[in-house]
Amino acid sequence: MKKIKKIIIIATCASPMYFYASSLADSGNISQVESFIQSVITTITGLSGLIATAFFIVGGFHYITSSGNPQHLDRAKRTILYSALGLAITIGAFVLSNIVTSLANNAFGS
Repeated sequence: MKKIKKIIIIATCASPMYFYASSLADSGNISQVESFIQSVITTITGLSGLIATAFFIVGGFHYITSSGNPQHLDRAKRTILYSALGLAITIGAFVLSNIVTSLANNAFGS
């Protein structure tokens, strides 16, 4: 039952973007679709950067306040590691999307 609720929530959140992008594509003006997708990618990248920064701060705070407890140290190290991995994946996805966009513009024109 929880999976169905998650799918419904994701579909509900994603459907306005889908219909907006498809209506722009029907009008024949693909540059509007491209700029919309780029702005969504930029916004998501910025938000994920803020979230990763917050987790860096939380992990550092837990690292400082662990008082030598090995379990708390491991948890803090994992928090910092996972936030760094998430940030690296996000930056990689952003760079990859920009590369694909520039290649598509060069191949198909603007």
